[in-house]
Amino acid sequence: MADDETSTSDEAFWDSRYEQSDRIWSGNPNTALVREVTGVRPGKALDLGCGEGADAIWLARQGWRVTATDISGVALARAARHAAAEEVADRIDWQQHDLGASFPKGAFELVSAQFLHSLGDMPREEILRSAASAVAPGGMLLVVGHAGWPSWEDNPQPGVHFPMTKEVLEALELPEGQWEVLISEEHQRIQTAPDGEPGTRTDNTLKIRRVSA
Repeated sequence: MADDETSTSDEAFWDSRYEQSDRIWSGNPNTALVREVTGVRPGKALDLGCGEGADAIWLARQGWRVTATDISGVALARAARHAAAEEVADRIDWQQHDLGASFPKGAFELVSAQFLHSLGDMPREEILRSAASAVAPGGMLLVVGHAGWPSWEDNPQPGVHFPMTKEVLEALELPEGQWEVLISEEHQRIQTAPDGEPGTRTDNTLKIRRVSA
């Protein structure tokens, strides 16, 4: 399948998923983002895979100017409505991108990739290298991902690999001496399973700072 056909297929998949209900995520910002960014001096932020916009809206409330991107036009339209309702629409630039094919321009004091996973052929390592390249000197790259299947998953899809932070860091291929690792850790959280029972999920967080150009 050609790249443009793949992009169209992925866009249609996510548009269809968002159209199934008025909201598919909680509406709350990701916990790791709040934990790692609270108190950081705001500047320009890039939110990769922004979905319905909760992270971008939270960042805007903290004083950041945010570029927020997603492959789904349905998600972006919904996110823009939420931002308008929260009166932060003027602080967020919503952009539609298939990140494997195009990437937002500019340099940012914060680039955030929260749970940038896909069961398709998304070139995650390539996207994260582009994310690192978009970090301004002194800025941070924050990558949060799942470290495995949730506790309630009885039949996980075979062949799916959840990279550890060490693997993510190695795949970034960062120039020696230009970055410092601030956080590299796993953390477990309680999450409600689809049947309503409590379950657990293990995630990991990599936060690195660009110390020079």
